[in-house]
Amino acid sequence: MKVYIEDLHFACIVGILDFERVTPQDVIVNLKLEYTYKTKFINYAEVAELIKFTMQEQKFELLEEALLYLFALLKEHYKNIATLFIKITKPSILADCLVSISDFQDYSFKA
Repeated sequence: MKVYIEDLHFACIVGILDFERVTPQDVIVNLKLEYTYKTKFINYAEVAELIKFTMQEQKFELLEEALLYLFALLKEHYKNIATLFIKITKPSILADCLVSISDFQDYSFKA
C-alpha cells in the first residue's frame, strides 16, 4: 500500500535567522510512504497531524534536522513502513522561488 500526503500547509518556527526564530512561517510537507498491509493500516490523517504537531512543537533550526527527526518519528510510530519519502518546502522565504529539502529512506531490507 502507498500513502500520499500532498501539500500539507501550516505555519511553524523553522530557521536560524533571528526573524525565523520569532515569527512562524509557512511550510509545505509532501510525503509518500509504502507499507505492507496485513491487518494494521496507517491512518493518513494521523500521520498528517503528527507531522504538523511535531514541526510546530519542536521549532527546528534547520530543515535538515526536521527531516531527520520526522523520519525517525514516523518509523518509530509505524513499524510497518517499508519506504518513506519526505519533502519540506518553505514557500515564502525567498521572493523569487520555493526552497525545499527532501530525502528518501528504504527500510525494506533492514532487520
